[in-house]
Amino acid sequence: MALSCLLVFMAQMATTIYLPSLPIVAHDFGMSRSYAALSISAFVIGAAAPVVLWGVAADRYGRRGPLLTSLALFVLTSALIALIRSPEGLLVLRALQGIGAGGSAIIARILVRDRWSGDELARRLSVLSIAFITAMGGGQFLGGLIGRYSHWETGFVVLGAVGAIAAALTFTVPFEPSRAVQPPSEVLRICLAVARQPAFLLPALAGGAGFATIVMLQEVSPFVFQQHFGLATDEYGSLGLLLGAAYFAGAMTVNRFVARAGSARLMTAGSLVMTAAGVLMIVLWSVPGLPHSGALVAFVALYCVTTFGQSVLFPNSMAAAVSSRPGHGAYAVSLCGFLQQSMAGIAAASAALLHADLAWATVAAALGAAAWLMTRIAASSALTEEGN
Repeated sequence: MALSCLLVFMAQMATTIYLPSLPIVAHDFGMSRSYAALSISAFVIGAAAPVVLWGVAADRYGRRGPLLTSLALFVLTSALIALIRSPEGLLVLRALQGIGAGGSAIIARILVRDRWSGDELARRLSVLSIAFITAMGGGQFLGGLIGRYSHWETGFVVLGAVGAIAAALTFTVPFEPSRAVQPPSEVLRICLAVARQPAFLLPALAGGAGFATIVMLQEVSPFVFQQHFGLATDEYGSLGLLLGAAYFAGAMTVNRFVARAGSARLMTAGSLVMTAAGVLMIVLWSVPGLPHSGALVAFVALYCVTTFGQSVLFPNSMAAAVSSRPGHGAYAVSLCGFLQQSMAGIAAASAALLHADLAWATVAAALGAAAWLMTRIAASSALTEEGN
């Protein structure tokens, strides 16, 4: 659990430690807001693209080798980003860094899936959320301090150091051995068989819609807070502590109530909270003449509520999805990660083009509503199967 938490922490912090300095990066490289935001999209898409291949490699070669490979790529690209001075080079290296981070994060979840399933898996995944919380809140806070008192490149030096520590820690942990080599046609057959199951697909897509909402908010928020509301870099970074507290509250809600309420009810509740927050964001940006301070407080509150909803939705949706295929745990985890990261990548790319606050708030509300609808269908399907 300690290694898995560190890996998830590292992968998430690769985004949050960078967020407060995003307007500064745009200025330093002479990029537009949209081009700078693509450096977030490139990371998310890079993390999504080879996720299934990382899962296959973890089955074929055991967990340790692919994990060390992903960490080596992450550490190397983090060091190069700190030295790069080309906008195009930045995007390429961020995509490669995302590939390394995505491999590490998905293998972290595979390690947890190797040992637990069902509601207990949801509890363990909520523990991983603690690492996500630390990276979300602490990473953004640290990024704000770096943006004010140092240079944004320092954040990538920190990321490289965290990746090196994780690589060293892998040698203290026992791993599942490699399994029989599956030909590509068999891998494809297994993935298609997993994806065709509504018990897997609906929760996975619901979690992806929630994750996409958070990634989109992370991408637009530096510009909203710093350019629309005029916050300083470190002031924006400090808001990460509030977001971390909201995510922590959601993780503790899952940890405490999942055994009593079940994953299906909790993921439905989380998606409903996100939908409501998205609708209220639309109202916020539609009200003319709202006092500047009032709008700021309202947006911070809704951002925190959205974060809380996601922290309830995400671990339960993944637990429900991957527990549906007990015989193919690594494939289910990697395919679930691929779907969710891909949805987040599409949302991030769209957010780079959505400068109007009302436009991205509408997309956020639509994603929350889609997640809620899929969780409701998934819950109904589960009840039908139990009845049969």
